[in-house]
Amino acid sequence: MNIATGMCLDHVSVSLRGREVIHDLSARFERGHVTALLGPNGSGKSTLLACLAGLLRPQSGRALIDGVDVMALEARIRAQRIGLLPQTVEVHWDIDVATLVSLGRFPHRGRWGETAADRAAISRAMSAMDLTPFAMRSVKRLSGGERGRALLARVLATEPEWLLADEPLANLDPAHQLDVLDRLRAIAARGAGVIVVVHDLSHAARVADSVLLLREGRVVAHGPHEAVLSAEDLRAAFDIDVHIGNAASDEEASAAVSGDDARGHAANGRRFVVPLRRSS
Repeated sequence: MNIATGMCLDHVSVSLRGREVIHDLSARFERGHVTALLGPNGSGKSTLLACLAGLLRPQSGRALIDGVDVMALEARIRAQRIGLLPQTVEVHWDIDVATLVSLGRFPHRGRWGETAADRAAISRAMSAMDLTPFAMRSVKRLSGGERGRALLARVLATEPEWLLADEPLANLDPAHQLDVLDRLRAIAARGAGVIVVVHDLSHAARVADSVLLLREGRVVAHGPHEAVLSAEDLRAAFDIDVHIGNAASDEEASAAVSGDDARGHAANGRRFVVPLRRSS
């Protein structure tokens, strides 16, 4: 594994409250790619993100950016380069949405306060999360899904090189789930690295270039989503049987509606994975 480029975990082990949560884990993540973290509850996904963000020092091993230990980065630089959306965030102040999102620009601000570039980044982040109409609304008056979108917008406003998101789809309705998945793809397309914890297997297939599949702090599989999201690997990680298929592409769906014969053409739509039953 080349640890000189990208974001890496190099033989990382972490114990919390006397229990080993991650065991000798090595993995490399690329800029311009979305990596989905999958695994049962308690498999180490959130701990892995905390190590990558420099919030948790491993008992052994290192988390690296371009070969540099993230713990060695000055805090301001680390905050500029890495944006983390934790699984749970409490907003303790009664502030409006625009102010909350603006907090994402703090790592970039100089002595003269907010700049035109800051304001543009805040505006882009709010628009991306469909929050512009809520700019002056108190965060306390938002629904759980709206608050989740506002918190993600705060991270987007930072415009980090690496976006680490822990269950960003929680509490979102289906339409906004798809919006967030498309936004993560767009962020990667601009050259940033995206590492996201998801639980829906079909969402992982939709958004991810690669999947890191964990169980009990160990890697079950790591690679392209079409290879890792297999019946065998998902059974090994979750003890479940699944059905894997391909949804019709837009062209195929249109042909079916119009009555044109699309049979004989290879399915080129999105892959989907449906859990069927426990395998043990």
